[in-house]
Amino acid sequence: MSNVAYLLQPEIEEALRERSFGTLREMLLDWPPQEVAEMIDSLAEEDRAVLFRLLPREHASDTFEYLPPDSQELLIRGLGREQVAYVLNDMSPDDRTAMLEELPAAVTVQALTLLAPEERVVARQLLGYPEDSIGRLMTPDKLAVRLEWTVQQVLDHIREHGDDSETLNIVYVVDERGKLIDDLRIRELLVQPTSTPISEIADGKFVALTATDDQEEAIKAFADADRVALPVTDSTGVLLGIVTVDDVLDVVEEEATEDIQKIGGSAALEQPYMQVSFPRMFRKRAVWLVALFLGQLLTLNAMAAFDDLMAVMPVLVLFVPLIISSGGNSGAQAATLVVRAIALDEVSSGDWWKVMQREILFGISLGILLSGIGIARVFFGDMFGEQYDNWLRLALAVGASLICVVLWGVVVGSMLPLLLKRLNLDPATSSTPFVTTVVDITGLLIYFTVSATVLGLA
Repeated sequence: MSNVAYLLQPEIEEALRERSFGTLREMLLDWPPQEVAEMIDSLAEEDRAVLFRLLPREHASDTFEYLPPDSQELLIRGLGREQVAYVLNDMSPDDRTAMLEELPAAVTVQALTLLAPEERVVARQLLGYPEDSIGRLMTPDKLAVRLEWTVQQVLDHIREHGDDSETLNIVYVVDERGKLIDDLRIRELLVQPTSTPISEIADGKFVALTATDDQEEAIKAFADADRVALPVTDSTGVLLGIVTVDDVLDVVEEEATEDIQKIGGSAALEQPYMQVSFPRMFRKRAVWLVALFLGQLLTLNAMAAFDDLMAVMPVLVLFVPLIISSGGNSGAQAATLVVRAIALDEVSSGDWWKVMQREILFGISLGILLSGIGIARVFFGDMFGEQYDNWLRLALAVGASLICVVLWGVVVGSMLPLLLKRLNLDPATSSTPFVTTVVDITGLLIYFTVSATVLGLA
């Protein structure tokens, strides 16, 4: 919430209690829609509809688009049919689609009945595209012109229909069948004589999205193209609508949040942290924790397999946390870097051998670095009173184990995301805790096997 809204919240709540509606209306008139939305969302449920009803119609429609889905649903349930109908019909098609797909099916059906016939057709069309497809982000409100028009005709068209377009920055050139031919920035038109035909300006070079493609394609396209909006076509190239950068930024935030939550060892949350109920949050976190805990139980089996070795050389147990944490940390580090590289299209599953070569080099180098520190720890421990039976062999065992475990950790951490990507799974599910658990279990086996060999106890 903005500082102004935060400071005025007690005053707003007091005016609601005293039913000073005239004062409230005057206070809200000069507020930006996003700040009004933040204020409404912070109020008790019974006060949200009251405050929303005080807004002028146009201000109410703009404010509604900034509300989170759960608050939108509460308002739809709490407002009268006439006001809900006005808000829904006045919303931009892409924002309305995003809202409708978040609502329960029964509420969505009810909301669709409140739309004007032409808006209902648009809403059903957009909702008909696959979930997470570019079609769900698209708005049909665009400016389309013909190749044979002049600049003057285009400018006249913009003056007449500009209010109906999502953005005025770009116009799209189509043929008689509606097939996209080019996209032109407004500034390209303004610097031309008004008698210039569009055919002399258009060069046929444009970037377009397909309605059925995944929304991640839009993210990549906007990252590469210097545009505030990109056209959306069907499979034959017919222009259907546009996707604007603000909608794509919402997807970027959602995707990044989901990946971070998965990397942290939790299932992705569909709502903001503070709005997730305790039972749902418990399930989201417990599933992963139980799976990881069951995996960690295998470390007991790994240690039990080397009971004889630990009986002969019990000091090896002291270095178990050092060894497995080094392997787990190096694996988690590699996994995080590769997952992010995949997300940025810096690497693909086909680059696995190049990634492997780099990580083997890093694994050996980092392993030698940590090995030197581990050997120094054994040396100084023996020097200052710990008195190991054979400190040199112990130091070599610890040092060699660190090199092997760190090398194994970076290989597992880097290859697992690429493997999941190759299987068309989300690489973020190879989260830090998951990689750490895998490397912990196998790291113990490596440590005791290497130690037994170096100490001559194998």
